[in-house]
Amino acid sequence: MAQTDSRLPDPAQGRASVGPLSRASNGGPQPRPDGQFDWWAPGDLDEPIQAPRKGPETRKGAGHRKGAEQRKSADQRGLPRQRTSPEAGASAEPRESAGPRRAEEPPTERILIEGSSRSTVVLPYIPSEAAARTRPLRAWMLALPIDLVALLAPITWSQQYWKASTAMAFVAVGAFAVGGLYRARRHLSVLDELPAVYFRFLAATAAVAIAVASRHDSFNYIEGFLRLAAVSAALLLPARAVSRMAVVIARRRRWVEHGAIIVGGGPVAIELARLLRRYPQYGLRFVGFVDVPSTAHTKRESSPLVGHLEDLEDLVRYTDTEVVIIADIDCSENRLLRAVRAPGLAETDLWMVPRLREFPGTVGTPDHIGAIPVAPLRQPTLSGPKWAVKRSSDVIFASIALLLLSPVLLCCAIGTYFEGGKGIIFRQQRIGRYGKPFDVMKFRSMRPADDNESQTNWNIGHDPRVGPFGKFMRRTSLDELPQLWNILRGDMTVVGPRPERPYFVDRFSVDYPEYAMRHRVPVGLTGLAQVSGLRGDTPISDRARFDNYYIENWSLWLDVKVILRTVGEVFRGGGR
Repeated sequence: MAQTDSRLPDPAQGRASVGPLSRASNGGPQPRPDGQFDWWAPGDLDEPIQAPRKGPETRKGAGHRKGAEQRKSADQRGLPRQRTSPEAGASAEPRESAGPRRAEEPPTERILIEGSSRSTVVLPYIPSEAAARTRPLRAWMLALPIDLVALLAPITWSQQYWKASTAMAFVAVGAFAVGGLYRARRHLSVLDELPAVYFRFLAATAAVAIAVASRHDSFNYIEGFLRLAAVSAALLLPARAVSRMAVVIARRRRWVEHGAIIVGGGPVAIELARLLRRYPQYGLRFVGFVDVPSTAHTKRESSPLVGHLEDLEDLVRYTDTEVVIIADIDCSENRLLRAVRAPGLAETDLWMVPRLREFPGTVGTPDHIGAIPVAPLRQPTLSGPKWAVKRSSDVIFASIALLLLSPVLLCCAIGTYFEGGKGIIFRQQRIGRYGKPFDVMKFRSMRPADDNESQTNWNIGHDPRVGPFGKFMRRTSLDELPQLWNILRGDMTVVGPRPERPYFVDRFSVDYPEYAMRHRVPVGLTGLAQVSGLRGDTPISDRARFDNYYIENWSLWLDVKVILRTVGEVFRGGGR
């Protein structure tokens, strides 16, 4: 079998780094004075490399001459010529002369097939200096202001309708943001975005027009506003084209690019790396492959493996990677989830190549790299703007609840005092966000024998020491109301995974690997698992699945649904 040589130019020089190199019979490639190999074609990233111009004749040339001699000999003897395989070229031997080949002339077909399918090399390259300075920039930072300018431009020549036009502009931009029109995309096309852009623009214009009609009885005023809206619609198309063109130019000149690690090492992963290396307009700089140790050694010998899946979090930090693309890695789902759920990947963009790429599975405008579809994955975390929105809603809700429920809190305190004496509030250490302990507050429903029993005894709902009023508070979850103060302090949130004691957190984290992932977010007064019937003596694995589902699919409306279901559980008496 022919050997291959994968020696390549220095990737730091920005040279192309893809191509099969067939070793010549004289021992290897011949370097030219400029430092490049003789058969290396600079700029060709994925085409087969041509044979050297100097040195011994190649097998293809020898095959041509040998075939010509055979055809000439057949013509002289009056015999029909033998056809050769088009895939093999002129070097395939005639059937009548099939026999043992000389050792120095292996079959040409095998060299080409093996060279093109097993020796494709895609090497990473260093980031540009401009990209290092523009790392915080995102495409929406350019597209959103340009959209606003286009929507507000008609006000400059008609100030009569400036209030309605301003409202329409901000409602339209908000609709664009909710519809994902400011999300990072790899393939930028104005024509792909036009249906979604104008559908949301017309919806925003209609909503503002209804509000204008309710305040102004004049038909002329509504007509004038709609004329300005039509001008804004006409300006929106060139505005989008300008913003997209600016982003593509910045990417092609490598003014803006982001490091990308490809998880996997099969044909899809290698093709993705080749596309990113060849087409800079996708805005991604190929950093390397990440694979699992059990299969990494079976991948193509020339693939630049920068590490294993278990090292993904450290590799993202060391290589300044901002995008992780999951391609065709061969491992279990749980193993992959543990890697991508690591805290170090919270600020990265996750993209995935669907398994059944021929079947579209996303709603809206699809995205792709070359002809390979990619789908963005929601990051399972609550940070940045999302956490600010959730925290603000928690403070507002807890403040209003404490004010409105103050009579209920007073009644619970009086009932607890008459049933058990002093010590109305019971404090117990629980584990919060990122594994930090805090003291949770509850109305005392019973007195434990000692602190060790309080921290290690599980499910004491049927304990005979629990009085009638304590059972009532537990069944209606009224004993949890003092935790509204924990929410105001920032120890907890209204909706989230329920906090647990340190002893059980350590125990459950060992038995159930997904349990520890609950602590990516603050613990809550109520949670999706609790309103789904998973309270008291129920499987811990099911609780962990529900809690992680809530984290990965969080929205304000999901919080509202959990709160409404919690109210129903309180009136139904579905507590422990």
